[in-house]
Amino acid sequence: MGKELFGTDGIRGVAGEYPLDPATVYAFGAALGHDAVAASASPEILVGMDTRESGPWIAEMVAGGLESAGARVRYAGVITTPGVAYLTRTGDFLAGVMISASHNPYQDNGIKVFGHSGFKLPDAEEHTIEQDILRLRVNGLEPRRAKLAVDDALVRQYPEFLLSVSSARLDGARLVVDCGNGAAYRMGPDLFQRLGAEVKCLHCAPNGRNINLNCGAMHVEGLREAVLAHGADFGVAFDGDADRSIFIAKSGKVVNGDGVLLACGRALKAGGHLHGETVVSTVMANLGLERALQREGIRMVRTPVGDKYVLEEMVRLGAALGGEQSGHVIFRECATTGDGLLTALRLFEIARLAGVGLDELTADLKIYPQKLVNVRVGKKRSLAELPSVAREIRLAEEALDGAGRVVVRFSGTEPLARVMVEGPDLQQVESFCARIAEAIQRELGV
Repeated sequence: MGKELFGTDGIRGVAGEYPLDPATVYAFGAALGHDAVAASASPEILVGMDTRESGPWIAEMVAGGLESAGARVRYAGVITTPGVAYLTRTGDFLAGVMISASHNPYQDNGIKVFGHSGFKLPDAEEHTIEQDILRLRVNGLEPRRAKLAVDDALVRQYPEFLLSVSSARLDGARLVVDCGNGAAYRMGPDLFQRLGAEVKCLHCAPNGRNINLNCGAMHVEGLREAVLAHGADFGVAFDGDADRSIFIAKSGKVVNGDGVLLACGRALKAGGHLHGETVVSTVMANLGLERALQREGIRMVRTPVGDKYVLEEMVRLGAALGGEQSGHVIFRECATTGDGLLTALRLFEIARLAGVGLDELTADLKIYPQKLVNVRVGKKRSLAELPSVAREIRLAEEALDGAGRVVVRFSGTEPLARVMVEGPDLQQVESFCARIAEAIQRELGV
């Protein structure tokens, strides 16, 4: 059952262009409203956004469509994606809408939808909403914005929840926090300060166009320099909607989602809280993580890329911990989505209670050389239809002979083919990755 609008993480594109043009955004609101009204006589829908300049008008268009269908809207203003998920599942909301394009540049935006459970909508429900959007567009509609006022009571609830689940103070700890000029720009520094940390904030001045701009979880070079320059104990960077986080150890070492899963998996197992002694990650997780977890008696299960798929597998297995190398980490006892702030609290808590830093927590994680190349494509076709690409993949896999991995996939949110090769020898890894990428470029490149 194919979908035209919804990708692996909602609807995403360039703000103002299809599918994020005003008419389609309004139609989305109306379609979600129809879906909600069919389930409840007077449904209430939560709407939040990150700091992109297009966020306010998209929020107003979504709200206009919702209200046209008979739904009521409460507006949280600037808030993180996990904040929307939390408020949706703990409040009286039938659904929650987050307007964000995560780590993408400011020109992009997106619409993510959570059900009352706090989970992203299943594919079947997205398909139903999508069909209604397309029908509304064909039949014609007059987009009308709704006036929105931020409900400050909503904004306060989520940080209070995070404080309530933190079991360790950070008194005396020196932190550098890079908020990527995104949704965590106020909440993040305030949270750590309230726990007693001394906080230096980077990129906490959003102007609508500087979100993720050479900063945040995708660009940690400046954070690393600041940690070293200030002698900080920890550094953390969030992406635009703060559902992911990347860390810097005192030595300047970068600790991504793989390192976080190892440290947290080990701590949860030691405390008897790692159900089934299983951690869920994706095909992108480094082979070194899998082997480090094996040494701890912990099984790692892989899923396709996307925190949605990680969460589905966690629910199926009853797993307490899962996440992605990119920094999405899910703690099922507290959250239904990746949460950068919660991950930071958990990781700093583990380090403080152990009396060590992030260097020591991840010292035994041997990272296998891994090369990732993105190839911009004009269209997406099955790799089975591309003999030259399939041949290069087969040759690489035969040469690695079980000592490494090859993962080739299409992005669910961008016109990209992603090629990842991993193995014990960096030169070999880079060579195979380049050959596969070149084959894709010849077949599908623009």
